[in-house]
Amino acid sequence: MTLAEIINYRRSVRHYKNLPIDSEKVKNCIELATLAPNSSNMQLWEFYHVTNPETLKQLSAACLGQMAATTAQQMVVFVTRQDLYKKRAKTMMALETQNVLKNTLKEKQEKRVKRWEMYYGKVIPFLYARFLGILGLIRKIIVNIVGLFRAIVYQVSENDVRVVVHKTCALAAQTFMLAMANEKYDTCPMEGFDSKKVKSILNLPFGAEINMVISCGIREEQGVWGDRMRVPFNEVYQRIE
Repeated sequence: MTLAEIINYRRSVRHYKNLPIDSEKVKNCIELATLAPNSSNMQLWEFYHVTNPETLKQLSAACLGQMAATTAQQMVVFVTRQDLYKKRAKTMMALETQNVLKNTLKEKQEKRVKRWEMYYGKVIPFLYARFLGILGLIRKIIVNIVGLFRAIVYQVSENDVRVVVHKTCALAAQTFMLAMANEKYDTCPMEGFDSKKVKSILNLPFGAEINMVISCGIREEQGVWGDRMRVPFNEVYQRIE
């Protein structure tokens, strides 16, 4: 299918046929999801591909028994891992250092390596650290002072950064759903779930958060509830000339 056909094919499906889907194809779609854009390439996400019938049953109950969950053949749980920021930052600093050494003129390498060391070694750890909202408050005070003299990002509170991590994970989730549509597989992103139960079922660590649960399968005819509706485009489109 063309990209336009894939986007038009994708619908939130709430009732699936009792037909198996290929786990390897779903896994490949998850791998494609890892190519989604994400903030500072930190990739603070994990993807839990659930195929075990008993675990699916438990997740269905945690998803409040909605039909999109109870009829799903498989599920993928998208999880944020802000708590891994130190590990990811270290990985990215090593990667960017190698990129500089590989692609930059020798006389410019030292300066650019130091820039990445500053960004991933100091800025990112300072931005992603959390401690009862206190660190976020300190960051807000600093940027408001700096903002008096130059343009700066003001969304640096602990909640602001948490939102960034979840937005990044949602981009991966959308990429996954489009990849599934390309396989003629259907999905439904679910936000109605008991996050504590889902974390317990998957045995997730304290620092993990559930972004969304996506059910997977092949749609029943009545699985799509009605025609697609969007508000008129001219209500949401603004062109700045």
